[in-house]
Amino acid sequence: MIRVVFALAKREFVRFIRQPQRVVGTVAQPILFWLFLGSGFNSSFRAPGMESVSYLEYFYPGVMLMMMLFASIFSSITIIEDRDAGFLQSVLVAPVSRMAIVLGKVLGGTAIAMVQTLIFTLAAPFLGMHLGLGSLGLLIAAYVLTSAGFAAMGFFFAWPMRSSAGFHAIMMVFLMPLWMLSGALFPIERAPGWLHVLMTINPVAHALILMRKPFYETPDALFADQRYLIALAVTVAWAAFCLFGSMARVERREKGLAAQP
Repeated sequence: MIRVVFALAKREFVRFIRQPQRVVGTVAQPILFWLFLGSGFNSSFRAPGMESVSYLEYFYPGVMLMMMLFASIFSSITIIEDRDAGFLQSVLVAPVSRMAIVLGKVLGGTAIAMVQTLIFTLAAPFLGMHLGLGSLGLLIAAYVLTSAGFAAMGFFFAWPMRSSAGFHAIMMVFLMPLWMLSGALFPIERAPGWLHVLMTINPVAHALILMRKPFYETPDALFADQRYLIALAVTVAWAAFCLFGSMARVERREKGLAAQP
């Protein structure tokens, strides 16, 4: 099963690299968001407790989150494309575990998101954001958890879809609001009461905390920070829930097909 997982993940990554339009689209759009919105709000933005932080700096982790979101969307669309091309049917009838399909697709999507985000992380020193070795390790761990969560969630929605248009509609209605209500665009402290509640229960908001705090606190301070520990627990639970939900959906789908005459 491990060989199948890595073979599927490698296929996803190679397919991504060989599609320059897809590479440009998933990388350029978040960067343009960052430059345009960051420059536009830079002079008027003041975050509670972060008065010296510019909007370009505040929005920086949010752009990383957007990169992961777009990477998960595009990697999940390949499920629909593989079904149309007949490749997915070939994998389904092969004597391999259905769990390997989920893990391979999720691992491939996670790898794609990780490469993009790590490259973008190189811009941090130019914003005055410096990372120690320990903080960098925690940041990479946050990348892995968040990317896996998005990839597994994308798989969950893409698996029963028959058209990429329908999948795009679901993603815009569901995944984009999760990103917008994560605190990527504005601080949760300044949100209205009802919006504050939605942002508090949003698991993606907790993932953003894991990606933002290592830039400003040491590992010792982070592991003594209750808010960080809660965010870590919620993000792990969210990623695991999405992954096992995707596995359950694949197994249920296969049993339904097997029951047909």
